Amino acid sequence: MEDSEFVDDPGPASSNANYDAPAPLGTNLADPVKPAEEEGGAGATTGGKKTTISISSIQVNSCQRGNPILKEIRNVPWEFVDDIVPDYIIGSHCVAFFLSLRYFSLHPDYIQNRLKALGSGSSKLRVLLVMVDQKDPHHALNKLMRICILGELTLMLAWNNQDAGKILETYKLYENKPPDMIMEKAGTQVHEKILEALTTVKSVSKTDATTLLGVFGSLENILQANIEDLSSCPGFGPHKASKLHKVLQENFKRL
Repeated sequence: MEDSEFVDDPGPASSNANYDAPAPLGTNLADPVKPAEEEGGAGATTGGKKTTISISSIQVNSCQRGNPILKEIRNVPWEFVDDIVPDYIIGSHCVAFFLSLRYFSLHPDYIQNRLKALGSGSSKLRVLLVMVDQKDPHHALNKLMRICILGELTLMLAWNNQDAGKILETYKLYENKPPDMIMEKAGTQVHEKILEALTTVKSVSKTDATTLLGVFGSLENILQANIEDLSSCPGFGPHKASKLHKVLQENFKRL
């Protein structure tokens, strides 16, 4: 098996000497986006240079250059940053690592070494984004589930680049949203029936239906939305949006 594909090699060690090393001097891992020294504004001092880290965009580790999932992050800004430990700093309290199952099978200690470099209690939310690129992923996923439980990570699975990009994008979009945005609402019977109707569409989950109502406000607005409007919703790509739009435009018949 060749390691030519990016998903098989999250980042060549030769291009980033600090990839598996502990955080550089001056970085505050208790809050990855907070500088260890706050004199003169936001920034982490590393090797005499001051690196400014903004939380207005997703901060991407330079070792992720070439990762095709970055092309799928379209609704939030992102930028490359040197000398950060996680693959992605999504916000002030959320970081993420990227891993493909094929690479994990070849290098089973890789992710644990990365987590050791990050340290414990470094952020409130730590995400392990896994690309499922094996035909029989169950054995590898069981191992990763155990690692996530022991390391207090949230395991997120993606089966293609678009899904992976949307996951990172959604975390950023909902970074400062109240919890009730994704919690089940004890709303009216009409609200529940709308959710039930939307989830009858294949591939539309209850979370997707709640997102649609939260974005558009009513079923009427959802019915009037075009494919581009639907695909701009968190968790929706062009394929899912096109499928939903097709169903919503069909004539409804009473049986």
